[in-house]
Amino acid sequence: MKRSLSILFIAVVMMLALPMTATTSSTATATSAITTLVAQDDNSGVTTTEEVTFHQQLKTRFIEGGPIFMSIVLVCLILGLAIAIERIIYLNLSTTNSKKLAVQVEDALKSGGVDAAKDVCRNTKGPVASIYYQGLDRVDEGIDAAEKAVVAYGGVQMGQLEKNVSWVSLFIALAPMLGFMGTVLGMIDAFDSIAEAGAMEPALVATGIKVALLTTVFGLIVAVILQIFYNYIVSKIDSIVNDMEDASITLIDILADYKKGKL
Repeated sequence: MKRSLSILFIAVVMMLALPMTATTSSTATATSAITTLVAQDDNSGVTTTEEVTFHQQLKTRFIEGGPIFMSIVLVCLILGLAIAIERIIYLNLSTTNSKKLAVQVEDALKSGGVDAAKDVCRNTKGPVASIYYQGLDRVDEGIDAAEKAVVAYGGVQMGQLEKNVSWVSLFIALAPMLGFMGTVLGMIDAFDSIAEAGAMEPALVATGIKVALLTTVFGLIVAVILQIFYNYIVSKIDSIVNDMEDASITLIDILADYKKGKL
C-alpha cells in the first residue's frame, strides 16, 4: 500500500510540475498565447488561427503568476491530494458490514464458543471487527471488562481513522492565504513600478495586478478542490464511527446473552 501511494504521489508531482519547466520570452508573448496561435502564409497572405489547449493555457497562467508563490500553492495541492487519496483508500477498506459481522459472531458463539467468534473477527478487516475481537478477548473477565475494552479500543480506532486529516485542513487554509500574500506582494511591485516611472501608466499597473490576482485564483482553486475531498473524508469518518458505536452496543448485548446461556 505504501509503495502504491508513493508511485501515485510521484506521478502527481510529475504531472503537475510540468508548468514549472516552461519558459516565456516576454509577458506579451505569454498573454497572446492564451487566446490563439496566429500563423501567416507568406504567399497567400491568409492568416490562420489554432486554438490553444487548456493545458497550455494553464502553463501560461502559472508562469505569469510567478514561480515562487505558485510553486508553494502547487505543493499544497500535491500534498493535500496525496493525503486525501490515502485517507479515502484507508476509509473505504475500513468499511465493514457490521450487521453481517454481528450475525457471524453470534453464530460462531453458538457453534464454537469464544475462540470461533474470535477467528471470525481475525478474518474480517475493519475497525468494527477489531473492536469485536477486543470485546471477545475480555469476555471471560465479565461484561463490564468487555465493555470497557470495547470503549477504549474504539477510541484508538477513531484516532486511526482521523490520522493526518488535520493536514488536509491545514492546506485548505494555507493555499488561499499564500494566494492573498502573493496578491499583496504583486500590488507592492505594481506601486514600486509606478514610483520608478514617475507616472501613472496603465500598463505597469495592469501587469502587477494580473500577477497578483493569478496567485489568489490558484490559491482559491486549490482550497476548493481540497475542501471537496475533506468533506467527503469527514462524512466517511462520521459514518464509520456511528457504525462502530452501533456495533459496540450489539456486541455487548450478544455477550450478555452468551454469559447468561441464552445463545
